Amino acid sequence: MTTSTLNRRGFLQGSAAVIGLTAAGRAPAFAQGTKLHMVRWVDFIPEADVELKRQAPEASKALGAEVTFEFINANDLQPRITAAIQSGSGADIFQMLYNWPQLYANGLVDVSDVAEAVAKAQGGFYDAFPAACKVGGKWLAVPHSTGGNAVAWRKSWHAEIGITEFPKTMDAWREVGKKLKAKGKPVGQALGHSFGDPPTFAYPLLWSFGGAETDPSGKKVILNSKGTLESLKFMQAFWKDACDEGGLAWDDTNNNRAFHAGEISSTLNGASIYIVAKRQKDKIKDEKGEPLYLDIDHAAPLPAGPAGQAALYVPFQHAVMKHSRNVKLAKDLLTWLHQKENYGKWFEVNEGYSVGAAKAWEEHPMWARVDKPLQVFRRAARQTKMLGYQGPATAKATESYSKYIIVDMYAKAVQGGQAEDALKWAEAELKKIYEG
Repeated sequence: MTTSTLNRRGFLQGSAAVIGLTAAGRAPAFAQGTKLHMVRWVDFIPEADVELKRQAPEASKALGAEVTFEFINANDLQPRITAAIQSGSGADIFQMLYNWPQLYANGLVDVSDVAEAVAKAQGGFYDAFPAACKVGGKWLAVPHSTGGNAVAWRKSWHAEIGITEFPKTMDAWREVGKKLKAKGKPVGQALGHSFGDPPTFAYPLLWSFGGAETDPSGKKVILNSKGTLESLKFMQAFWKDACDEGGLAWDDTNNNRAFHAGEISSTLNGASIYIVAKRQKDKIKDEKGEPLYLDIDHAAPLPAGPAGQAALYVPFQHAVMKHSRNVKLAKDLLTWLHQKENYGKWFEVNEGYSVGAAKAWEEHPMWARVDKPLQVFRRAARQTKMLGYQGPATAKATESYSKYIIVDMYAKAVQGGQAEDALKWAEAELKKIYEG
């Protein structure tokens, strides 16, 4: 089944045909009396977590075990995973982001049987997922979804300065942002230590100017280049001219709040700003008292640099831990969650914030119903590069991300230092990881 030939009927039939471990309606006898514990992030779409909590009793009944979901701050996931692996205890299943399975490979179970069944049933996974999840030819996590991102922008504020379409290039965005900042309506960009918005801006900015951490082998650091230096000098000017300079301390929640409060004119984010504004339209309003969501549009991917456009979206996966006493049951839970009727309910609640890891979900009937500003997320997962580009998505690339080296390179540059000094610092840090 290919994406080009997949229609609505094919989607419905293909997804229902497989991964049906409970087709007979009986819980597996081995599972009786056991418990399963999954740890995930606190979703930016609250209804998504509500749906999983609703599904927990259904999963428990189907599997004959007590299924519990625990939701924690996304920035706490990596410390929790590390502690679980080091202690050999903790949750059976952890949500993973980006190519974290590469970093934690020694603590994860081979889940190739589950991942390959889902891929076969649902049109195959996007290219980011084999890069993120496969180690030594084995799937160490089951791809679950993709968090796309786009620039959310206020249409009326841009129209006030004659802009009806979002800028296509970084230079044009700087000029537009400069005019809006002069009116007290700056661009908002997080540059703090947070899992999503800072790296999903910093890495594509680097790539769009032709910069990269390593060569294609992933062994030689090539960060110190003309393209990287130009991106740093651009960021210094962009930050001063167009941005809310408080963004150095922002995490992934601050720009959402600032946008909803009418403090910023645009920001790189997932669909959550729009979706939450619409679902809370009686509460989140613009300065005229109208529902704010009516004044929001999305542009994706980020505007182009000299080397073109680039994107880093967030692949989400679920990994079964080697310390789990219920490995088979944990794999069965992942299979259950990916059944069309179960996953589909969670997928629809997201309205495009988290899209499918498998290509079949591009054809889900939901896309005929969602608002036009959300349509940009429908095929977003096709565009993303992965941490480590232009080299492979290795554990070393994940270590670099986890230490915020690329994010901090830009943060150092905009705090008044020399772009060359920020670049030399980052290069030295990367060499400790890749060449040390």
